[in-house]
Amino acid sequence: MFPLKDTIRSRSFPLVTWLLIIVNVLVFFYELSLSPQGLARLIGAFGLTASRLDLTNPLTWFPFLSHMFLHGGWFHLISNLWTLFIFGDNVEDRMGSFRFLLFYLIGGIGAGLLQVFIGAADVPSVGASGAIAAVLGAYFLLFPRAKVTTFIPVFILPWFIDIPALIYIGFWFISQLFSGLLSLGGAAGNAGIAWWAHVGGFLIGLILAYPFTAGRRSQRWYRDEYYPW
Repeated sequence: MFPLKDTIRSRSFPLVTWLLIIVNVLVFFYELSLSPQGLARLIGAFGLTASRLDLTNPLTWFPFLSHMFLHGGWFHLISNLWTLFIFGDNVEDRMGSFRFLLFYLIGGIGAGLLQVFIGAADVPSVGASGAIAAVLGAYFLLFPRAKVTTFIPVFILPWFIDIPALIYIGFWFISQLFSGLLSLGGAAGNAGIAWWAHVGGFLIGLILAYPFTAGRRSQRWYRDEYYPW
C-alpha cells in the first residue's frame, strides 16, 4: 500500500513541515557528495549507536537529535518525507508551527531512546521515521474520521481506495509492533529497520497529541467542512 493523499486540507501554510523536508533533502545531498569512507564516518559520528552513548557525557547525546536528519538511501528519504508531507501539515495546523516543531523533535528523540534500549547496540540508527511516527500517532487521534487515498497494486492493475485513517495508521502500527517483536527473536533482526523507533515514536505521538493542541482555538471547521458525511 502506498499513500497518495489524505482528505484533510490544511488551513494554514505548513512552514515547519516544509522546512523539515528541505533540511532533510539538503543533508541527504551532502551525504551523496561524500566518499564511502566519509559517509561511514558521518553515520558513525551522527547516527544513533547505543554502544557509543555515555550517560555521564552529554557530548555523546547529540546523535539523539542528529540521527533524525540522516538517511540511508533514496527510498528511505522519499518514503519518510512523503509521509511527512501527507500527514504533517494537518498536525502542524492543529498544534501551531512552534509547538509542532517541538513535538516533532521530542517524538524523534523519544523514538531513539526506545530503539537504543531495545535495538542492536552496534548498529547506527538513522532517519526521520521515529519523529514521523509521532506525527502519525497524533494524526491518529486528532483526525479520526479522515481518509487516506491509497494506491494498491493488484497484479498489473492499479487500485485506488480511500481507507479510513484509523485503519490505515492502525494497521501500520500493528505491523511495526509485530516486526519489532519478531526482531527480538532474531527473525527480523537483520532487516536494518528501526522497528522500535517507529513503535516508540507512535506512542509518544499518542501521548502528546492532546497536550500539544491544548489551548488552541476551536477548529470546528475540521468537522463542518471536511466531514460532510
